[in-house]
Amino acid sequence: MTVQLSSQAAPGVHRIPLPTPFQVGDVNCYLLTGEPLTLVDTGPNSGTALDRLDRALDELGLRIGDLELIVLTHQHMDHEGLLEILARRCSAQVAAFAPLQPWLADYHRSARADDIYAQRVMSRHGLPRELVALIGVLSAGMHAYGSSGAVTRPLREGDRLAMGGRDFAVYERPGHSPSDIVFLHEHSGLMLGGDHLLSSISSNALVSRPLNGPLQAPRPQPLVVYAESLAATGMMPVKLMLTGHGEAILEHRALIDSRLEAQRRRARQILRLISDRPLTAHEIALRMWGDVAITQAYLTLSETLGHIDLLLRDGRVHEFDADGLSRFQAA
Repeated sequence: MTVQLSSQAAPGVHRIPLPTPFQVGDVNCYLLTGEPLTLVDTGPNSGTALDRLDRALDELGLRIGDLELIVLTHQHMDHEGLLEILARRCSAQVAAFAPLQPWLADYHRSARADDIYAQRVMSRHGLPRELVALIGVLSAGMHAYGSSGAVTRPLREGDRLAMGGRDFAVYERPGHSPSDIVFLHEHSGLMLGGDHLLSSISSNALVSRPLNGPLQAPRPQPLVVYAESLAATGMMPVKLMLTGHGEAILEHRALIDSRLEAQRRRARQILRLISDRPLTAHEIALRMWGDVAITQAYLTLSETLGHIDLLLRDGRVHEFDADGLSRFQAA
């Protein structure tokens, strides 16, 4: 195998794409040479991904035992799944968003709680009971691609982190997940962005249980939070953003403006759908995406709720309870 390097990466930053079982395709992990030798994200917990990582490091004259620091950009299993295995094979520190520490310490318990929370959201917003149950079974079957792990270097906004001979500033950028963080090397304008912003697809702002929160926690508004995170990143002096999937980003401000405008456009479309009569979020999703709202029910439901939240924020929609379901009506 030939290690694939990002053509725009800074010297000493190697992009290692690892296969995933998910529709998004390969996940980009990054090896930063220099001290400390750093791996940013791990790929999913699979033999194929581990073998690919082993071979990529071997071509660079390295092995997993040489790693000195493992950094996680967020909690999704395609980015943290090999953590437990890698930690057993090296003495690296593990850096991640501080509130992720207890979540990762008992990953399987955390993931089960997240599933229960998601099922309650789906039921509340109109998905049929049988579909909710099926999604729960399928989601539980995917847990094996993630893993527990010990975070030894908890990170917060404003912290500094040395990776591969460079000093990076840490920024919290929730929205795609509750635990997203990005890293900026101010001198060069290099950002390690994880899935915060992707070049060819919009990052999903999935409705997720608040990190370590109770099952009864109010439903968060991840797209509202994500829009705020994108706006903040748009103000930063980024020259090159290395991303968790796909190609690097050179013009981050223009891309962010495009994504924010797409959010506003989708919100206006939903507003037109509920101008005549109130609908549940699932009914809206069916009108927007047809059968895709069944085959990718939680993704489309999250996207629908996200854009409804933008309308709720602006006072253009009302939410009310009808027979135990949430319905939405144009103000």
